[in-house]
Amino acid sequence: MLWDRIARRAFGLGGGGDTMNIETVGRQEAPVGRARLGLALGGGAARGWAHIGVLKTLAKAGIKPDVIAGTSIGSLVGGVFAAGRLQDLEDWARSLTKRRMVGLMDFHIGGSGLISGERLKRLLGTELMNIKIEELPVNYAAIATELGTGHEIWLTHGLLVDAMRASYALPGVFDPVKLGGRWLMDGAMVNPIPVSAARALGADVVICVNLNGDAGGRGTIIQSHRADRDDTSMTPELDVRPSATWLSSISGAAQRVRSLVGRAQDDNPAPGLVGVMIDAFNITQDRISRSRLAGDPPDAMISPRLGKIGLFDFHRAAEIIEQGELAAERAIDDITAAIAACPVLR
Repeated sequence: MLWDRIARRAFGLGGGGDTMNIETVGRQEAPVGRARLGLALGGGAARGWAHIGVLKTLAKAGIKPDVIAGTSIGSLVGGVFAAGRLQDLEDWARSLTKRRMVGLMDFHIGGSGLISGERLKRLLGTELMNIKIEELPVNYAAIATELGTGHEIWLTHGLLVDAMRASYALPGVFDPVKLGGRWLMDGAMVNPIPVSAARALGADVVICVNLNGDAGGRGTIIQSHRADRDDTSMTPELDVRPSATWLSSISGAAQRVRSLVGRAQDDNPAPGLVGVMIDAFNITQDRISRSRLAGDPPDAMISPRLGKIGLFDFHRAAEIIEQGELAAERAIDDITAAIAACPVLR
């Protein structure tokens, strides 16, 4: 498979590429006689493989996007799709195992994150290194967050690989990325499902893919809870480990950070540092998503049933992609109705 060959070559290649400008992109010429369709692809780490199934199902139904705005894993899958490499990405994703995932993680000590991200950058860059966003056949934006200011940054010009890498730079896990003089990190901090960006880029009808819509129970208010320190009779044991079982094959320097993921000792009931950090990030992302979708709702929403998929379960691509396909099939009627109801004002 092509992405297998890329993976084998990636570790011997250097990075590189020009720094992209951070600008807004002009609206491309509108299709004649139909509404412009936009996709807002949300963040969700491994759950993002569902975007592959969604895009495949929409294509089979003849639904073609004119605009793609993606956050985090959504920017990656959306960018690969726009570059015409979706099948290669799917083949590679389906081939992933726990051990292969560990091989992609270049752990380091002393950086801004646990993982530098250079191996993954080289993997993507082998095929996409010279592709620029402005050369894509659709209007595309990768959403990132500026470190320090909290500005929402839309990456709409320059090298596609660099834009995707900045958009998925999960704080504390991946090092932030410096582009155009700004340090950037995961766009889910400010816009987890970028409906607003898709509209601003010219979409008349926006379909969003919410990877966390199946996480029931989040945000419930517990109005009366005991403050007894040792009372566990009313509350289940907290476990926010991000599918840490796949870390069993880590060796070398990575072993020194293994205890950060999950519990350091069996007799210590507290969750690990990374587990707490990622769960806090997910809670924040969920709350921001609800608020932004309420203020700027999509015309149709696709919500794959991914509640049982861990954020680091990249090796479960087959079932995640299938859930994306099923969710898109359920939403086809709503999508076609929304497109048909949209007046073409040009």
